[in-house]
Amino acid sequence: MTGSLSIVADDQIPFADKIFSKFGYVNLVDGRSIDSGRVKNADILLVRSVTRVNESLLKNSKIKFVGSATSGIDHIDTDYLRESNIFFSYAPGSNARSVAEYVLNSLIETRRNATPHSSFPDIKVGIIGHGYVGSKVKDFMDIFGAQCALNDPPLYDKTKDKSLLELEQVLQSDVITLHVPLTKEGAYPTYNLVDEKFLERLKPNVIFINTSRGEVIDEQALLSFKKRNPESTLILDVWCNEPVINTDLLHKAFIGTPHIAGYSHEAKIKATEILFYSLNDILKTNFEYPELVNCKSMTLVPEKNNPDYLIESIISQHWDILEDNILLQNYSNLTSEERPSFYDSLRKNYKIRHEYTNRVIDMCKYSGSNIFGDEVEKKLKKLGFKFKSI
Repeated sequence: MTGSLSIVADDQIPFADKIFSKFGYVNLVDGRSIDSGRVKNADILLVRSVTRVNESLLKNSKIKFVGSATSGIDHIDTDYLRESNIFFSYAPGSNARSVAEYVLNSLIETRRNATPHSSFPDIKVGIIGHGYVGSKVKDFMDIFGAQCALNDPPLYDKTKDKSLLELEQVLQSDVITLHVPLTKEGAYPTYNLVDEKFLERLKPNVIFINTSRGEVIDEQALLSFKKRNPESTLILDVWCNEPVINTDLLHKAFIGTPHIAGYSHEAKIKATEILFYSLNDILKTNFEYPELVNCKSMTLVPEKNNPDYLIESIISQHWDILEDNILLQNYSNLTSEERPSFYDSLRKNYKIRHEYTNRVIDMCKYSGSNIFGDEVEKKLKKLGFKFKSI
């Protein structure tokens, strides 16, 4: 049967046609267009976060394997898959570095626009959710010497790790960044976690970041908080009811992006690879992962004539995150019918963005001089940047 399987895949899974064609015929489909009719005669379904996978989609289909090239699974009815004996795989942690880089780049841009310009050792970062992404964010903050306060009740229940604090101890941080799954049940549901009670405990000038899921926030409560505390800074990559988003909240955000924090090229490839090997295991095949076109490392050339060329400048040269902002005027001028497809087009046509590990800092023309200083070079290497010298 292997090799002749019918596969429906979201067309935003990179190289899906090449990678999964070893298992059968791959039909690439827009993720929001995947419906019961398209999957009825398929054996394998490969999705991203925009496709809701549940009984309504899969009932009376032949699907035996569902793979999600995502780190979150709130769009998947895992209970239904289990009850229906449908194998399931996803890609936890695949985008952890990508999202952590989004957080760091956002903080650098925020600090540049702040008065006074605070340094990382002077700020306290509250990280809510200490899984793959939250722990990578902490790694980055440690490199810069920022103090971190961690909160993760489910993880504390498992580990009793005393570094994990009560929520109240975290909320008075200078930065609050959310890295939790979207859950509505269990001991610690995260749906509307950020409500009026949560927000009233924050500092008036807090930097508030959400890269998890929009529904973790009561958006009306957040709007009210921002109106009461105009000195606060909102950095939002996810929204309730995507692709129809709240323009009032977008207007209040310093950085407002279309759910692309985890959209690095490397994160997408990693997720695809995880699903490939999961299929190999389930089908008991031994296919080799296809060789993909090598993506050459991008080179950054420091400017010696800039005496203030520090680590933040290299990171901003690598990725100007402000260019990824949803342009409020463009979005607002569209009709309500046009906005969803516009939002999706921003994601679908998102530029190729690489992680720090794909960047090389070219020092060849500065032979014999360390223009950064040992400490800055050491930090850049810890972040993943590579150095090229004679």
